[in-house]
Amino acid sequence: MTRARMPRPHEVAAARRDPRLIRALHERHRDPSWRTRGLCNGVDPETFFPAPSEPPDAAIAMCRRCDVQGACLAWALDVGDCHGVWGGTTARERRAMLVAWRSEMEHRELAHSAADDPSTQDSDNLGVQSVDLVPAAAR
Repeated sequence: MTRARMPRPHEVAAARRDPRLIRALHERHRDPSWRTRGLCNGVDPETFFPAPSEPPDAAIAMCRRCDVQGACLAWALDVGDCHGVWGGTTARERRAMLVAWRSEMEHRELAHSAADDPSTQDSDNLGVQSVDLVPAAAR
């Protein structure tokens, strides 16, 4: 068994622009029942986990026609699954997407925590914003 390599920077850059990843970001929490509505429901799982010498073309073709492709890919990226075909992507494609996905999730967490941070809110509701006391030249 060979070990999977880390994606190269150009692969990650391409993954960030991939419409499948963008769709997954938008559909991440939209439909919790996506598994029951997938076209793959009832299909032999081996279709989606082909042997290394077999092409994943049949699974990818089915995923392209599926309405829950984005939610499926979001789930695979959330759990870090790098085996088989999920959301119309191969394991190799998802490894590059996973780097982009994790950085986007980290960015969203930071933005969310900044919005919840009381130091960024109005002080005592008087309309006075808190200010950064470190001069710009010292940063």
